[in-house]
Amino acid sequence: MVTPRPDETTDEARLLGHGEELARAVDEAVAGWIEASVARVARARLGSVPDEVAEAARRAGESARREVADALTALLSSDVDEQRTTPLTIVRCAGAHATGVLRGAGVAPAERDRFSEERFPDDEYGIGPAHLGELSPACHEAGIAWGAAKAHVHMARHRSRP
Repeated sequence: MVTPRPDETTDEARLLGHGEELARAVDEAVAGWIEASVARVARARLGSVPDEVAEAARRAGESARREVADALTALLSSDVDEQRTTPLTIVRCAGAHATGVLRGAGVAPAERDRFSEERFPDDEYGIGPAHLGELSPACHEAGIAWGAAKAHVHMARHRSRP
């Protein structure tokens, strides 16, 4: 997934390693998160999860997994100074897969507050996670480690020298 590391002891190499762990954790969790999100909303609005909705959620979860894997690979293997998004933003966008299933099933959108409507207009069911821990504890831990490593590399590159 990520280019080979010439020296595993460099800060950049450690950052790539944390990126690989984050990508692996998200890859293992995102399909299940999509399926669980659809099931949660369907149960709340419909009282149950019809078989055809569960099957559509399974397919949507797999599609989201592939999409997120590609986007995370591109992000996490790019240079720190070239990164223009975050892993959480990529995962939030994947929520569109669950939204499509719910729309297709005729489920009414959620009532959301003004901030959510303005900030996340396409997340009409309120599915997008607030943090990676909503996918899994492993995503939470890997996200924190990657974020700290990224901050360290960025600061080391850009801190003023006396």
